Formats: sequence, C-alpha cells, structure tokens
Amino acid sequence: MAIILGDNQYGKAECRLVRIYRDSKRHEIRDLNVSTALRGPFEPAYLVGDQSNVLPTDTQKNTAFAFAKSKGIDSIESFGLELARHFVRDVDPVEGARIEIEEYAWERAIVDGAEHDHTWLRKGQEIRTAAVTVDASGEHVIGGFKDLVILKSTGSEFAGFLTDDYTTLSETHDRVMATALDAKWRFTTTDVAWDEVYRGIKSILVREFATLQSLALQQTLWHMGKALLETYPCIAEVRLKAPNRHHFSYDIGQFGLDNSNEVFIAADRPYGLIEATILRDDAPDAGQAWRASAGLA
Repeated sequence: MAIILGDNQYGKAECRLVRIYRDSKRHEIRDLNVSTALRGPFEPAYLVGDQSNVLPTDTQKNTAFAFAKSKGIDSIESFGLELARHFVRDVDPVEGARIEIEEYAWERAIVDGAEHDHTWLRKGQEIRTAAVTVDASGEHVIGGFKDLVILKSTGSEFAGFLTDDYTTLSETHDRVMATALDAKWRFTTTDVAWDEVYRGIKSILVREFATLQSLALQQTLWHMGKALLETYPCIAEVRLKAPNRHHFSYDIGQFGLDNSNEVFIAADRPYGLIEATILRDDAPDAGQAWRASAGLA
C-alpha cells in the first residue's frame, strides 16, 4: 500500500477589498471579499517543504489589490477573470487558478431629499457571488448570489406527503413560504453583459417564487431553474439551495383570540434544506468549474 498526495491547491482566503472611484465629485464604491487558489505542480511543497514553485499567498493578496486599481472593477466576474488569467498566464508554474468573490451592495444615503455623493448605507439584500476558474480546460465562470431572504404569505401548500408512525406534521393548503436562497449558475461563455444578466436572473427567480402556486418548495426550485435556462441560452446549469424558514401558526386561542393564519412563530432551526441542480441535457462539460477553494465555496 502506498500513501499519496491527492488534489491540492493553495491561496489567500477572504481578502476584504474596497475600491472607491474618485474620478468626479460623485464617488462610486465596490466592496468585495476575494479568495484566490492556485493549482499546479506544488507537490514538493507538501511532501518535502520545497517552496521554489510557490507564489506566496501574500503576493496573491497584493495582486488583487493592485488589480483593483490598475484594471478596475467593472463587474466581479470580469475582475475574477483578470486575476485568474494573470496567475495562469504570467506566473510559472501555475496551471490553474480559482478566484471566488463576494460583493456587498451599498445604496446612497438620502440627505435633504437627494442622494449624497460620497455617503452610502449597506444594503440588506443578497450577497452577489462569482467563481472563476482558468486552467487547461478553458475559462469557466459561475455567477450567483447567497442569502436572498424572500417570503410570501400565501400561494404555498404542503399536502399528500408520505406518513409513518413518527409523522406529526399536518397537511396545509395555505402557508407562509420563506427561504434564504442561494443560487449559482454556470455560463457557457465569457462574452456576457455580467451586470445586466445578473439583474435579469434575479428578477426571474423572484418572479417564479412569487407567482407559482407552490405545492412544495422542491417544485418552486424546479420552476425557478427552468425559467432561468429558458431565458438565458448562455447558461448551462443552475444550482439552487433553499433552507425552509418555517413559520408556524401560534396558539393564541389560549388568550381568547382567533388566529386566522395571521400570527406566526418564525423558527430558525431545525429547518428543511431543499437543493436542486437544473441543467440542459446538452450542457458542455463543467471541467473544474465547481471545484471550490477553501475560501468561499
């Protein structure tokens, strides 16, 4: 029996990078969390401590900050591609690079009824994400978001489910449905209007959640993914993860009050976790696109 070193990569995780554009009186802000991971013939570093092929993780961090100035941040997808291409093209012996980015959104403060030029408030909606892989198989981009908290007060059912001796859940044909949605989608090209497509995808997912008379959260995820792929031929697959944020009707009858599906207790745990991948049957091979780094996964 031999013991061997398997898949490995190394990089700098969660570099908190804020870029302020001061080209005019009205400033702009991009707020990112950037993780890098490099792949290649780095076995000597693990096996015998030979660092001669290792580009320090501190250098990777510095590169991200330097590129924020020299290349700018048009979108997190394009910024990730710039970084990954650089590491693979310009740093020998790097064979593959994975860049994962979160973006935190800000909105302008309103002062005396007008948007302020250089003050913002952190927006409390979803966190936009991107994961870029560049290696011998090509260039792969995964867009996405996480923690989009969304709720509808009706239009959701759950009935006809399997029961056994331990089942206590009652059927319902009118319930609150809520989740903190994570979504990731794989592009088939890098020729994409990233920001425009992101806004369109989010709009579609919200629309399907809102308008479908849902018989199960599983069904909702299917309709979300199907609508996204039907609208955007440049997307090969979408992966959705939805924790079911349960809202249970609270017993206020003990106080002589009627609860007609109006007062709920929001239970944060335990929760159902529903996951699905929706893809085209002719989707191109993903290569290493979904192989995450240790940073943001």
